[in-house]
Amino acid sequence: MQTLDATIINTALPSMARALGESPLRMQSVVVSYSLTMALLIPASGWLADRFGTRRMFMVAIALFTLGSLACAASRHLGELVAARVLQGLGGALLLPVGRLSVLRTFPRAQFLQAMSFVAIPGLIGPLLGPTLGGWLVEYASWHWVFLINLPVGLIGLAATQRFMPDVRSEAPGRFDLLGYVLLAFGMAGLSLAIEGGKGMGHAGALVLAVFGFSAVVAYWLHAVRHPAPLFSTHLFRVRTLSVGLLGNLFCRLGSGAMPFLIPLSLQVSLDYSPMQAGMMMLPTALAGMGMKRVAAQLILRFGYRNLLTVNTCIIGLLMTSFALASPGEPLWLRLLQFALFGAFNSLQFTAMNTLTLKDLDGASASSGNSLFSMVQMLAMSLGVAMAGAVLSGFSGAFGDHALPAFQATFVTVGLVTVASAFIFWQVPPEARSPQLEEPDAAGRH
Repeated sequence: MQTLDATIINTALPSMARALGESPLRMQSVVVSYSLTMALLIPASGWLADRFGTRRMFMVAIALFTLGSLACAASRHLGELVAARVLQGLGGALLLPVGRLSVLRTFPRAQFLQAMSFVAIPGLIGPLLGPTLGGWLVEYASWHWVFLINLPVGLIGLAATQRFMPDVRSEAPGRFDLLGYVLLAFGMAGLSLAIEGGKGMGHAGALVLAVFGFSAVVAYWLHAVRHPAPLFSTHLFRVRTLSVGLLGNLFCRLGSGAMPFLIPLSLQVSLDYSPMQAGMMMLPTALAGMGMKRVAAQLILRFGYRNLLTVNTCIIGLLMTSFALASPGEPLWLRLLQFALFGAFNSLQFTAMNTLTLKDLDGASASSGNSLFSMVQMLAMSLGVAMAGAVLSGFSGAFGDHALPAFQATFVTVGLVTVASAFIFWQVPPEARSPQLEEPDAAGRH
């Protein structure tokens, strides 16, 4: 349900915009509000599960996600839809971390990797079916069904959780670092909203948000250095692969997070694709990505993390810029090849980045490092969509009614930002080569 929702909505954005009387080029807040809410709540998910039990929190997560889906379908204007997506994000932020924690504490350590591999299989269905199913629902029913499809799944999930899920909790969860959480949450929200443009506050308001957001992040770092049990210890950053992996994930995923938002939108707005056609065009990306998973570990072992990530990041950035060459007369086979290549190299990038970041964490730091990593992934997705929306809006104003040049310039900008992040991965220790089993991110993707 969660991974399907993360991909199904992108194809439906133009139809939602028309129904709500909004410009399709300014619908990024529907995506940003969800991913940012997830990033804000993920740091608290582990403590909440320890305090109240995994079964209770998992049921709360499903209930919030399902109610949020119903509220999304009932929205009459953009403000209501954004508020409903926040409610959805509250549930989504708890679903994967609490579910993963339940598996971790239920299965013996020797069976954990096998169990997580099995649990991750349903999550692969979302990226494969989401865009096509979203286009089909929008074209033959209405955009409301993009959210209503979650209701029966949520009800079945609630019954199954109550019936089968063990209620695991910590006997001594400890005190929650509330001050650190508030500082970090304010910093993430301020920076994301500033990049999106301040939502009507103009350039001055966006600048003030950015300054306060950056100040809050610095204040959290100073707080974490002194606090005996901070939300995320600064000692984590002594692990070289973790620190480089987190920075690389943050900046590389600005582009990767923007593309699922930009591609279906550009196909429908600038190339006159139907929602169904735009969704089907994403199939080669998903299929090629799944195929690349089979050889990713061998490629990492052969070339090493530093060489592979540095080169592959540049390739992905160039592939992103290649979407600027799209035109109504482009042959279909060439466009399908372009989508497949992007999906394959993007999948390889995620596998390498994810395993690099977590591979050297020991038992004491694994839980905190994993939560920090999940938060960075969702924050990068939020910032990426916010950045793409702001850049697209700016180019739309410059090119007037010509949507295609605005999308072309946006693809070039996003691609160049991704290429620049390759310099971060050059800081990976050259001896780092052994990939571990990849786990899905906070939205269920790899």
